[in-house]
Amino acid sequence: MSKKELERKIGQLFVVGFDGTTVNLKIKKLIHDYHVGSIILFSRNIGEPEEVLQLTSDLQKEAKKAGYEKPLLICLDQENGVVSRIHKGLTTFPGSMALGATDNPQYAYKIGLATGKELKALGINWNLAPVLDVNNNPDNPVIGVRSFSENAEKVAAFGEAMMKGLQDAGVMTSLKHFPGHGDTNVDSHLDLPVISHEMERLENIELVPFKACIEAGADSVMAAHVYFPAIEPEEDIPATLSKRVYVDLLRKKLGFTGVITTDCMEMKAISNSIGTEKGAVQALQAGTDFVMISHTYAVQEGAIQEIVSAVENGKLSLSCIEKSIQRIQMLKEKYTSWRDFHFPEAKDALQIVGSQKHRQLAQTVYRESVTMVHNHQLLPLNTEKQPKILVLEPAQGAMMQVEDNKGNQKSLGAAVREHVPGAAVEIYDLDEIKKAVKGIITCAQNYDYIILGTLTVTENSPVITLVNQLLKENKKVIGVGMRNPYDFHFLRNVQAFINTYEPSFPALQIAAGAIFGEEEAKGTLPVNV
Repeated sequence: MSKKELERKIGQLFVVGFDGTTVNLKIKKLIHDYHVGSIILFSRNIGEPEEVLQLTSDLQKEAKKAGYEKPLLICLDQENGVVSRIHKGLTTFPGSMALGATDNPQYAYKIGLATGKELKALGINWNLAPVLDVNNNPDNPVIGVRSFSENAEKVAAFGEAMMKGLQDAGVMTSLKHFPGHGDTNVDSHLDLPVISHEMERLENIELVPFKACIEAGADSVMAAHVYFPAIEPEEDIPATLSKRVYVDLLRKKLGFTGVITTDCMEMKAISNSIGTEKGAVQALQAGTDFVMISHTYAVQEGAIQEIVSAVENGKLSLSCIEKSIQRIQMLKEKYTSWRDFHFPEAKDALQIVGSQKHRQLAQTVYRESVTMVHNHQLLPLNTEKQPKILVLEPAQGAMMQVEDNKGNQKSLGAAVREHVPGAAVEIYDLDEIKKAVKGIITCAQNYDYIILGTLTVTENSPVITLVNQLLKENKKVIGVGMRNPYDFHFLRNVQAFINTYEPSFPALQIAAGAIFGEEEAKGTLPVNV
């Protein structure tokens, strides 16, 4: 076999990203020279829906020109909620914990189906979802509201429903982050988390959703950059590099026969330890099928060459590579077809993207998810009495490495002003709030009610000091948790608290409606606070 043929075999095992909203020279080279198997899109690649469809069609045209037997898999993280790569034009659907708050897995199916239909219309055939992590650690910095619940059985039920919905729309799914990223207090984008539970505990909690979804017909599983000593005795070997995780646990014990992918190998848990290129070799030796390198062309090409050398040196067998290619090709057979890519004819499919039917579905589910956590005989407020309202809301910003800060979302203040047009709105910055407390207290004297939005409150947060000062001044404070329901744990003294699980504008509209008695917050907490 020539080196070029070997490079093209190895390339099929790669999921790669690139910059820009059009096909650039680097991604062309990865397609033509290396026959990469999958492309991952981020918000940097996303324009208007028509532009996304043009991009995916152009990528497939390049693959066709390069002689691909089957089309590219084109994937992204459209978990909905706080991790959504596409905002423009796409329906704003509720994320995982919002779905969990409905207590109705059928909604997860319907949202999965609708999400899948919109992605498929854009030429995207693989969604890196659902998240099956059981969020039983309130201090988790990377999962949180990306999880359906802290209850393993509930995560299993909602995860399976979401998976089935996406699959029924013709979109491949990925269970993540195996064997479970829920009980960590470290972000694997930044360092290597360790989960030290015994195997019995892992089987009773973390593995429950994965087992259920594998039995229900999972397509692919994404491994986590998390070290599990109970599974892998060799110190500091994350699941992404562990044969005991891939082969002994996932393949043999859980019986998974589909495609395994790593999480991005440029995350610091890998890049700051073994290094991305060498990590790619070790991941394949351990038993992954896909190696994901999302960002840097030089690293992508370097990893391919590192794997070529490993095959030539006998450190990695060609038969393992060919088995992975077979598994990938089987899923491509199921989820891809050259018939799907005929731009501009495919533009007709765009009518479903952001359709009224889907927006109505999202609104229905948001109405069932927004949760009245606490109400001490304060709500609803009577707008006929023309109350003076001050809205304090946090400066919008991504709280986790995996989030985008490009969502075209309106604010809590805008939602409140739909009911009280004269409401005052002040934006606070957590870094500046300590200095601003006195000024906010003085300002608050002129208002009857303070509506305080929060994104994530921790035990040392200056927001706690602010709330205590407002209450000391006998102000009536209504908290709106715009993300973590755990915020209420630190703000129990407020007279009312509503949680939306995400700062999506439709969710904030329901919360504002509930404050003024025009909506009913019907959700139930999926976690203990």
